[in-house]
Amino acid sequence: MPVWSLHGNGRTVEPGKVVAPTERLNWGATAAIGMQHVIAMFGATFLVPVLTGFPVPTTLLFSGVGTILFLLVTRNKLPSYLGSSFAFIAPVTAATATAGMGSALAGIVAVGLLLAAVGVIVQFAGLGWIDRLMPPVVAGAIVALIGFNLAPVAWTNFQVQPLTATITLVSVVLFSVLFRGFLGRISIFLGVIVGYVVALLSGEIDFTAVEQAAWVGLPEFQIADFTSPQTWGVIAMFLPVVLVLIAENVGHVRGVATMTDASVNRHTGRALIADGAATTVAGFFGGSGTTTYGENIGVMAATRVYSTAAYWVAGATAILLSLSPKVGELFNSIPAGVLGGVTTALYGLIGIIGIKIWVDNRVDFSRPVNQYTGAVALVIAIAGFTMQWGDFQLGAIVIGSAAALLIYHLGNAIARARKTGADDGGPIPAVGPLGGDPE
Repeated sequence: MPVWSLHGNGRTVEPGKVVAPTERLNWGATAAIGMQHVIAMFGATFLVPVLTGFPVPTTLLFSGVGTILFLLVTRNKLPSYLGSSFAFIAPVTAATATAGMGSALAGIVAVGLLLAAVGVIVQFAGLGWIDRLMPPVVAGAIVALIGFNLAPVAWTNFQVQPLTATITLVSVVLFSVLFRGFLGRISIFLGVIVGYVVALLSGEIDFTAVEQAAWVGLPEFQIADFTSPQTWGVIAMFLPVVLVLIAENVGHVRGVATMTDASVNRHTGRALIADGAATTVAGFFGGSGTTTYGENIGVMAATRVYSTAAYWVAGATAILLSLSPKVGELFNSIPAGVLGGVTTALYGLIGIIGIKIWVDNRVDFSRPVNQYTGAVALVIAIAGFTMQWGDFQLGAIVIGSAAALLIYHLGNAIARARKTGADDGGPIPAVGPLGGDPE
């Protein structure tokens, strides 16, 4: 694994140049940029455990551990921060409600193992088989249905404190259009701060747990439950998330390659293996599933510093923050109204990313197969379809994803046989991560 060479004078980045992954600035500047990466990821990362009921310190711990693991697996050549993925929110929410947190953690572990397995195949065989399995119309439908499936959850929280929720939602939207660059990318985080202040002034926050929590202490751990009869039914609803994580990681690698060196694309398989390993470790011990982060891509683009040294600093900082139970309880004190406002925007944005895949790839919706691939999948997700056989239950995400894949591939097979016009799609689109604010 290469060590970092000093870039230039170690203090500045020359015009038209970038600090490569195997370079670094002086350690003071590197530490400052690493801290900036923590700030960039923080707003989105803490929301996932708050929304799913997972311990915030545990999620932060495995976010930092996952980032360091990612750097090791990719041989220190691919800069990335692994934060909480919003793609897990819907299956985790459904799983904890029906089978408990242990089963939900088992689902996260299953996703991590499958993603790592896909990474091994990609490392040796390339991405062509994924392109054929998940063309843009299918990828867009699966990403969109994960976001839209969460709409009832947002509405439930919104109704608890509608005024606070409305102010939070308006703040998120305003910050996204008022500011450019970094501040615009963290509009969701800023909206949460505004909503929290409003809730504080309205007397909607209880600080009892914050006051009682220790300043320093180990995070809370919980082991994934693979023994419960309900677990295997729960795992099925997590599997579509693998397709989203593939698209996110591919998009991240392509983004870094575009801004640094095309040879970075050779590490796509390792990136998938690394994220899979990080997700597996997190899920096994009580943390949220991980993914690469768009916010951190934004920081790299703004600073022109792609040094992996900064991410070692960011990972270590996240681990240190996780050792404060008081920090975790502070985030747990965020009231339902604030969560309702921010998730109304956030869950919708996840859905819009899926639709953007259709737009960017010019999916032809004059073709019946494409029409039904998207239409059926989205209605299944929004309505919350379920199927159950005894203790085994399939939720809307897995049903909708299966519907999209079956309608597209079987429909096109019939269309080719009948010569009525098949649409065989194109390569997998590189999408922005679902783990944070839109760019």
